This record gives sequence, C-alpha cells and structure tokens, in this order.
Amino acid sequence: MEVTFNLNGKTTKASCTPTETLLDFLRERRGLTGTKEGCNEGDCGACTVMVEDARGRRALNACILFLPQLQGAKVTTVEGLSDGDNLHPVQSAMIEEHGSQCGFCTPGIVMSLATAHANGATDHEDVLAGNLCRCTGYAPILRAAAKAAKTPAPMGAAEGIPAPALVERPESADELAALYALKPDATLIAGATDVGLWVTKKLEQPEEVIFLAGVQDLNYVSDTGNALEIGATTPIADLIAPMRTLCPSLAEMYRRFASAQIRAAATLGGNIANGSPIGDSPPPFIAAEATLTLRKGEERRTIALEDFFIAYGKQDRAPAEFVESITIPKAPLDDLRVYKLSKRFDQDISAVCGAFNLTVEDDTITAARIAFGGMAATPKRASAVEAALTGKPFTMDTITAALPAFAEDYQPMSDMRASAEYRLKTAQNMLVRYFSERTQGVPSVLEVTP
Repeated sequence: MEVTFNLNGKTTKASCTPTETLLDFLRERRGLTGTKEGCNEGDCGACTVMVEDARGRRALNACILFLPQLQGAKVTTVEGLSDGDNLHPVQSAMIEEHGSQCGFCTPGIVMSLATAHANGATDHEDVLAGNLCRCTGYAPILRAAAKAAKTPAPMGAAEGIPAPALVERPESADELAALYALKPDATLIAGATDVGLWVTKKLEQPEEVIFLAGVQDLNYVSDTGNALEIGATTPIADLIAPMRTLCPSLAEMYRRFASAQIRAAATLGGNIANGSPIGDSPPPFIAAEATLTLRKGEERRTIALEDFFIAYGKQDRAPAEFVESITIPKAPLDDLRVYKLSKRFDQDISAVCGAFNLTVEDDTITAARIAFGGMAATPKRASAVEAALTGKPFTMDTITAALPAFAEDYQPMSDMRASAEYRLKTAQNMLVRYFSERTQGVPSVLEVTP
C-alpha cells in the first residue's frame, strides 16, 4: 500500500506493508537515525517523535507506530526541530543545562519536551514519564524543560496534508462496520500499543488489518446528564480531564497509565476489547456499572462490561462485531476509588489494580461493587467479598471480617510482577485503605507534610 504524509516539512510518499513501523522507515529508508531504537516496545521513549493530525499534536513512540496510521499526518523528528539556522528552545536548553550525557536517549527526551512546549504543557514530570533514561539525573532535564518553557515555540499550528483514503482505513463507524463485515478476520488497529508488540516482539504479521485512526466519530466523550458515553477510539489521554471532576481517583490512575506517548495513542476501546487480565480500565468501569455497546453491521447490542470477559483470551464478541462505545453512569463515580499497584510508579504494568465502590446509607453498606485486574484470568468482581460487606455496618470490624472472603474470589498466579500471596494480601489491604480514605480522609502517598 502507499501512504502519504508530511515528514519534517516535506510531503512523503511511501510504499509499505501494513505493519512497517515508522521507526524502521526513518532509520533504514530515510537515514534519519536521530530517532533511536531502545526497547522496541514503547517503554523507553528513545524513539519519540511528534505527530500532528486531526487529534492534535502528540508525542508518540515510532517503534510501535505503523506507517498507515500516519496517512495525512505531519511527522517531526529531532532532525526537523530546528529552523535551519537556530536550535529549538528545548535543544538549546538541554545543552545549556547539561541535560545530555551519552546522548542515546536525548533525542526522545527532546521530542517529548518539544511536543509539550508546542502544546503549552508544563507538567514536565508527567511528560517525561515515558522517557526512562536519566544519565544526568532528573534535575538538569527538568531545569532545561522549565527554561525552554519561557521561550516562544517556533512550531506552527497542527496541520495535515491532503491524501487519498486507504482502503484499509475507514473514515467513519459506518464505513468500519461495512468493511469489517467483509473482512471479519481482520485485526483492528487503533493506537497499536498492543498490536505493535505482536510485530516487534513476537514477529507476527497480521494477514489483514483495518486501521481505525480515521474513525473520528468514535473519538468523543459525551455527557448525557446521568452518564458519560465514550467512543471506542477515544485516547486514554482524553479521559483524564473529565474524570478529574467526576472521579479524581480514576483520573489519578489514568495519569499513571503507561506514559504520555502511550496515553496519546492507546484507546479505551482497545484497552477493553483486547481482554487483558491486567488492563487498567476494566476494574473501575466494572465497579461503576459500565456497559458496552457492540456493533455488527447495522445491528447493535448493549451488555454489562463485566459480562464481556468470558475467559482468558475470550470475550463475548462475534465475528465482525466491534466495541462502538462505553457508557459509565456518573452516580457510582462519587464513591469510587481505584488503586494501581506496580513496581514503578510511572510507566509500568499493574501487578494488581483494585476498584472499590461501596454505597453507604445510615452507616450501613447497602451495596458493594468491587473488581480487580491482575487477580484472575480476566478482570473479575469480588462477589464473595461484596456479599460479606453488604448489609453490614460500615466499620473496621466489618472490613476485617470480610478479608478472608478474598481467597474465595481469587486464586491469583505468581509471576515476575508479584507472587500469588503478595497479590492476595495487597488486595485485602486495598479494602482497608478504601475504608480509611472514606472515614478518615487519609492523604495521598504523594503528599509530603512537615
């Protein structure tokens, strides 16, 4: 297939396979070796580039970004940052503040900061969470970021270029439904943050693919009054702002979801549809009574999210059926708390992700919805724990008495992230934490007081 996009200010046409990565194209076919290959799975950030399209200006990982996802977009690499005569303010600041040492990961750091600079973002610690190399330590890089922020950005407004449509890239949900009906075995690719690793790590090559980047009518967050309806191609990054008001705990979890590069690419629909037992979105959405709308052709059906996950690697989804939207009631978000436990605070996969939603009336627990990721073969509710809590007084004695029920709900596995015993114990501790937060207002572990 042929893809047309703007690369460092010049229109570029490239014949490619559906799964050729931007990283390989830049380094091997264009000689733009400033973009580095580190982990080749979207973790280290050495391959970060700036992409501008209908979704705005984003820092993305070139190693898991397929060329057809860039149709009509504008791509800037570290070679294209300067105006020819002057360095970009971020580049100058990194030199002046001694933010680079060996230099291997510096281009990716520069591209993350340049994208933030162009967007006016100053949350530099979050911006850099996906750039893991710190040869010089954090301080010089953060000083450079702060210094560059005081200088106007030379970047123009986000723009694309006219390009012919790709057969494998529908431009609407209706086109997607029609195309998927013709190719029910095709792999749907939105952000490629999961499928990208099939290609770079498992060396798999999907025979047929359908790219979802053009399906903009499924990229939305709509407040319907009593609920939020979220389109399946909505990036994770776009969920943080609405959740800050409705459910700060969920917003904080999404702030720790992978990195800025991954959050800008990964979609809510993809995070749910791939059925991962350690996906971070399903537990809180299950605890909040979310529903899925599935579409096949012109037919739609709505199911409870918890019923979507059948077994490991198996979901309630027929051939040619796709997740169209997710609806989450607003009322259950009032008392929802989400706890993500991982070895690293940023840019890490959860060992355990627990979501708790208890309704308390007149000091009595009248309803309970508790769900976990990382504790079973699928995201799963803690029904025995819920039963042990419901109808009981909201006291520490009730919480303590319910803790043994976790062993009835879950028989977690041991792996590189945590042992089974550790997972079970931390799940119990999360319930204790939930009680403490709701009754005593326990401060965040990120808050430091004298």
